[in-house]
Amino acid sequence: MTAPSMTTPAPDNVFAETVTEVEHYTDRLFRFRITRPASFRFRSGEFVMIGLPPRTEGDRPVFRAYSIASPSWDDTIEFYSIKVPDGPLTEHLQKIQPGDTIWMRKKPTGTLVLDALLPGKTLWMISTGTGFAPFASLVRDPEAYAKFEQIIVTHTCRNSDELTYSKTLINDVLNDPLVGEMADGRLHLVAATTQQDSPLMGRVTTMMDDGTLYEQLNRGPLDRADDRVMICGSMAMLKDVKDRVEAMGFVEGANSAPGDFVVERAFVD
Repeated sequence: MTAPSMTTPAPDNVFAETVTEVEHYTDRLFRFRITRPASFRFRSGEFVMIGLPPRTEGDRPVFRAYSIASPSWDDTIEFYSIKVPDGPLTEHLQKIQPGDTIWMRKKPTGTLVLDALLPGKTLWMISTGTGFAPFASLVRDPEAYAKFEQIIVTHTCRNSDELTYSKTLINDVLNDPLVGEMADGRLHLVAATTQQDSPLMGRVTTMMDDGTLYEQLNRGPLDRADDRVMICGSMAMLKDVKDRVEAMGFVEGANSAPGDFVVERAFVD
């Protein structure tokens, strides 16, 4: 990334943090890590507004909501992002390098938190694209395994290489010294493509309707008595899955009133 031609101090409600790591997966997807302020606290699954310092005098910084992909105990902060050639933020964000500065607002928020769900046996995390990011945080949090017997993550993308982040991360979790033993036999990933040929193809809603999703896991359909659901991804998927679980009797939850399922509606670009 080309360094800004000026140095602008961050506003009082913004942290100025340093990029420590960048990894590109495809021409559309990458992840990066930044330093974590000592005073920054968040719950796994929450999102925060991030942006870049102004590049020239008179520029106004552009902030977008990004789910935090690292767990609440991590000493750095990870994000998983799309690349949009003409996106107000991602056009420049995709060019960052270690040592660059990221601006991050100080107040995290979001609905994809364990506190917003009623107790249950199985936690479903249904995602498309970069909607996997908050679940990357939650599956690395010991609290998730303390509250649920099984955790099922679904990740649907157009092509197989867009599933690299989720597949790698789930494998790393199973070998993690902190949560690996807790996740063993209890954490499951169902990864599917919608365009490129792969072992499992189809939209998650189609797989819910025809039973393919449940066959992959050797279990029955969603049941409000035992299952809790988190949904994050494209607007179309959010609506379609929300419609289906509500038709099954599931009630949407919130931080102030826990329920059977929650939806995240914050997006980048």
